[in-house]
Amino acid sequence: MALYGNSQLTGVEKTFNEDEIIVSKTDLTGKITYGNRTFYKLAGVQEKNCLGIQHNLIRHPHMPRAVFELLWNTLKAGDEVFAYVLNRSLNGDEYWVFAHVTPSYDSSGNITGYHSNRRVPKRDVVNEHIIPLYKNLLQAEQNAASPKEGLSGSYQAVVDLLTKNKVGFNEFMFSLGV
Repeated sequence: MALYGNSQLTGVEKTFNEDEIIVSKTDLTGKITYGNRTFYKLAGVQEKNCLGIQHNLIRHPHMPRAVFELLWNTLKAGDEVFAYVLNRSLNGDEYWVFAHVTPSYDSSGNITGYHSNRRVPKRDVVNEHIIPLYKNLLQAEQNAASPKEGLSGSYQAVVDLLTKNKVGFNEFMFSLGV
């Protein structure tokens, strides 16, 4: 089901209150199994229209694919991940979040899905660090000869940045000031 169709980006940024938390859960393939009212409000969708739909329905096209590649690699390894993410609403508006995504486990220790809590990010961190970083990563992806080479080059740029700073991705996110 294509909820977005040909919706254009509006350039309008939505915000939410610092005491609100966006919550969603997915199955192993990334299909939405739960969302709270804040999730549905910001995404601009109704629960009945997005349960069973890929969570990337809120993926903003200005988000570098390398960040999601790192996120999925981390989750599949059984680890949690923290990341700044630019999301898109159904009407084309956008909203920034600081996401904490974790695997969900059954009683036997098997990963059964993923759980994400998102909160309001610090605006100065987004403006001073995240937007320039993501812009460079996205540009590397778009300027490559192929999407595969773009993802590889952008991902390597993240690895190089982490190596240079001698930190993991989560530590890097927190070093920027959450």
